Amino acid sequence: MNATTIRRWSFVHTWTSLICTLFLLLLALTGLPLIFHHELEHLLGDAPELRELPPGTPHLDLQQLVAAAERHRPGEVVQYLGWEDDEPNGVVTIMAATAGTEPNSSHTFMLDARNGEAVAMPAANGGFMMLMLRLHVDMFAGLPGKLLLAFMGVLFVVAIVSGVVLYAPFMRRLRFAEVRRDKAPRTRWLDLHNLIGIVTLSWALVVGVTGVISACADLVIAAWRNDTLAALTAPYRAAPPLTQRAPATDVLRIAAGAAPGMQPDFIAFPGTRFSSEHHYTVFLKGNTHLTAHLWTPVLIDAQSLAVTAVGTRPWYMDALALSQPLHFGDYGGRPMQILWALLDVLTIIVLGSGLYLWWSRRGPLPGTPHAAREVQR
Repeated sequence: MNATTIRRWSFVHTWTSLICTLFLLLLALTGLPLIFHHELEHLLGDAPELRELPPGTPHLDLQQLVAAAERHRPGEVVQYLGWEDDEPNGVVTIMAATAGTEPNSSHTFMLDARNGEAVAMPAANGGFMMLMLRLHVDMFAGLPGKLLLAFMGVLFVVAIVSGVVLYAPFMRRLRFAEVRRDKAPRTRWLDLHNLIGIVTLSWALVVGVTGVISACADLVIAAWRNDTLAALTAPYRAAPPLTQRAPATDVLRIAAGAAPGMQPDFIAFPGTRFSSEHHYTVFLKGNTHLTAHLWTPVLIDAQSLAVTAVGTRPWYMDALALSQPLHFGDYGGRPMQILWALLDVLTIIVLGSGLYLWWSRRGPLPGTPHAAREVQR
């Protein structure tokens, strides 16, 4: 690689890094507590706690739970009911003024499936963990914030690739992982910056790419609605508005019959963005670590309770479903959480050291980055 090529790659690496660094620092700092969100919710007292009841207490049926939710928040409608693996007696309930209300304006709580008692979920409606999540997801700016973070993620990936390109010529006169401790502080930090960057390379690429995909979730869901869901509900386009719907009592049993061997993840009620005006949509998931994150939607006519379609998963919804837990290290239990946290801290060091190296550089050419000058020495 000649000097001109090195300077060009170095220019790309420096400026893509600089543009995204402050945003990446925000994401790395807010992402750290989100890796341990379950543990922190319990520590902060934000996790819902159900009352102790005799073992074997039967569950209410779904329509009874819907009625309990409506009594808890009169004047609102149920948008979603969902289930969590770590709380078999709880049903996560999301309600809002209308079925089509956007997610940030809804209210989330847990219903005790045994008696319909409502239990607060502070972490889902406010508090420290919600603050961290909103800063990490959209910086409280909605879709524009998500798209800005997606663009920063793309720049981050470009910075990683350009850093890899520069790494080989930079290390041609050094042993792998060598830190020149006898040199000036700036040179030592440059060596550490490159060492930690190459060690965290694979993880950073995974988190960067999955972060970009997750940031585009609203666009992915809109594409699914306009493509797959529209095709599944095409026979209902000319149907009159739904004035009365059948009770939700049996929708889980009906969905299980349409897709045997799967378990429910959540139900989208008529009028929500994961359903249609005329359907209950039951999203089922598999039983393995991989398939537990992949949804199969079963559409049930909200008036007749007939199954009208069992949806297939387009590739982009699979990509979204798999990227979100991978982004936060949710696949491998506590060991993976700890690994993700350590790599996150190392990434913060890489980002901070990159800012230091740029700020402390010397030379007459402000557009020529530190790496190019170091490589040519």
